[in-house]
Amino acid sequence: MKEYLDEAPGAVLQDLWTDIRLAPTSKERLGYQTQKPEALLERIILTSSNERDVVLDPFCGCGTTVAVAERLNRRWIGIDITHLAIALMRSRLERTFGDQLSPYDVEGVPKDLAGARELASQNRYQFEWWALGLIDALPALDKRRAPDRGIDGYLKFPGEKRGSFETIVCQVKSGAVSVATVRELKGVMERERAAMGVLVTLQNPTHAMRKEAISAGFYQREILGTSKKFKKLQIVTIDELLKGKKVEYPSLSYFQGLKASRKSKNATPSQTDWIKG
Repeated sequence: MKEYLDEAPGAVLQDLWTDIRLAPTSKERLGYQTQKPEALLERIILTSSNERDVVLDPFCGCGTTVAVAERLNRRWIGIDITHLAIALMRSRLERTFGDQLSPYDVEGVPKDLAGARELASQNRYQFEWWALGLIDALPALDKRRAPDRGIDGYLKFPGEKRGSFETIVCQVKSGAVSVATVRELKGVMERERAAMGVLVTLQNPTHAMRKEAISAGFYQREILGTSKKFKKLQIVTIDELLKGKKVEYPSLSYFQGLKASRKSKNATPSQTDWIKG
């Protein structure tokens, strides 16, 4: 079978691709100045690679290339110099793929408490962005240019209504913390009408701080016919996060895990299951 270019439908692609743009109101936008549209990266990756090939983006910014490469079943390497970019990428991948995300490693970041303290002493903003990456939170706008309003980052999860989302406001503290810190976050939650709040601390919280956080109550949600409760205000330390602790909330991965578990329990045994039995 032969195909002739002059007989093919549609317009022939030119050397300069200007036909794919990222609209100002696009849902893809993350507030990153150099962000490219996913459709453009999809065209580039599809025309220049096959499945399981490796895609490299040495200046990957907010992670459009790695997100599209993941979706198209490519292996990928993303490189950036700032913890802001790394945090954006981790948040984007988690929100997009949930538990379907392929395992990946993050290199060049603190791996222990000593490394975290060193980063905090060198650059507070880089520390905050790195810490937000540990909980897959989306960093807030650049606070060096505008007041942060007591918010360092956000987490989102599916709301009760179809297509809606709830917000979790996140604060990161590299210095001293007290009960006043928790009360401040409670005030931010009320002002922003956030469903939940997370306080990430380098220092260990006091008993009084834990007690104040518990006083915020619980976020209750009906999930797959079962009522689930989540602490409305959670305090997690960097040490706990490095040891694998997670923020507890009804994330996309949480929903996917419940559905998979229920499906597994109700599944009809296959022919191979009978043989194994």
